[in-house]
Amino acid sequence: MSARPMFPLGSVLFPHTPLPLRVFEPRYLTMIGRLLDDDDPRFGVVLIERGHEVGGGDRRSATGTMARLVSVSAGAEVVHAVVVGTERFSVDEWIDDAPYPRAEITPLPDLTWNDALTPLRTEAEAIVRRALARAPEARWDARTELSDEPLAAAWQLAAIAPLGEYDRYALLRSTTTGGLLRQVIDLTLEAELVW
Repeated sequence: MSARPMFPLGSVLFPHTPLPLRVFEPRYLTMIGRLLDDDDPRFGVVLIERGHEVGGGDRRSATGTMARLVSVSAGAEVVHAVVVGTERFSVDEWIDDAPYPRAEITPLPDLTWNDALTPLRTEAEAIVRRALARAPEARWDARTELSDEPLAAAWQLAAIAPLGEYDRYALLRSTTTGGLLRQVIDLTLEAELVW
């Protein structure tokens, strides 16, 4: 168990997936500034289940993903950062938000890859890419490149699937790679039915 800086967001971060951040709240500007001086510039990202990103008073999810700072650029009153998700964790206890949110966390076990899952991954990719091409307002392009590493690609499929945040949170909580891929397929097919 260790205390880490935390960044509650209205979106889910997946392992092996980039996320651009626009940081403007003073407490998170302080956090990013301190992380830039750190040998291990990582912080936790959790989904806000209820409430708002700005100002606190939110209800935060119990599972999140560590984010590694990849790049930071400063504007007039805002910092633009790009992070990449690393390992998942569970929140054991929230610590006072001063000067920024922090929590005691425990890493979750990494999922493992088995080559027998290749057909399921191929099916999931075909369904997600088809859905992205048809989705009314998809965040990702149907031609988005995935990692050559199969487990990373499985997480990236979860990230690019055109789903709502609660479905994405369910995917983040997967306990097996096969379960993750099966849920990606099922949830994407369900989402296609309502477009």
